[in-house]
Amino acid sequence: MAETRETARLAGPEQTVGYTLHGNRYLNITNRCSLRCAFCPKFNDEWTVQEYQLRLDHDPALEEIVAAAGNPEDYQEIVFCGLGEPTLRLYTLLDVATRIRHRVKRIRINTDGLASFVYGRDVTPDMEGLIDALSVSLNAQNADIYNRHCRPKLPGSYGAMLDFVRRAREFIPDVTLTAIDGLSGVDISACEKIAHDLGVKFRHRVLDVVG
Repeated sequence: MAETRETARLAGPEQTVGYTLHGNRYLNITNRCSLRCAFCPKFNDEWTVQEYQLRLDHDPALEEIVAAAGNPEDYQEIVFCGLGEPTLRLYTLLDVATRIRHRVKRIRINTDGLASFVYGRDVTPDMEGLIDALSVSLNAQNADIYNRHCRPKLPGSYGAMLDFVRRAREFIPDVTLTAIDGLSGVDISACEKIAHDLGVKFRHRVLDVVG
């Protein structure tokens, strides 16, 4: 599941690697994910976010991702986010961040928070000095509800995600947990309390509002 250091093939012209929303530049670097969320649009065969088609037939190569960032200084943020889990390409992601770091205002990763679990080691120190912000999908106030909606591939993912957040606080200046208002059984107030107890920010999202 985790990324190897093999070079990805160049993406075809029909693929959207970089897209712009809300003054940010988003980098869509994989469709693979460590979760199989029942609410994810791609599981309903919907691959469009706003007007952008985000389905990839293979992972884009490093140089193409850098090119897709455009002029990073023109955006509020560069965000690693698409219809997949960007940290499954952690080494490529960090290589891109290293190349553009001097030109950006801020770099954020939207993540499921399972990178350390997937790679079998604490990867949060690797992000220090490169990544300014993490938006981590909490999505539920306990493991049972999380498992029902997010359908993780690895048992124990809920606890691993919370451990990732605890460690990330030491290396990433801005960490936010998110949960989706409208999912059955999800208690937004309880999710917000988890974020508060962890000493990180919280943002609630709305079901079926993507991008």
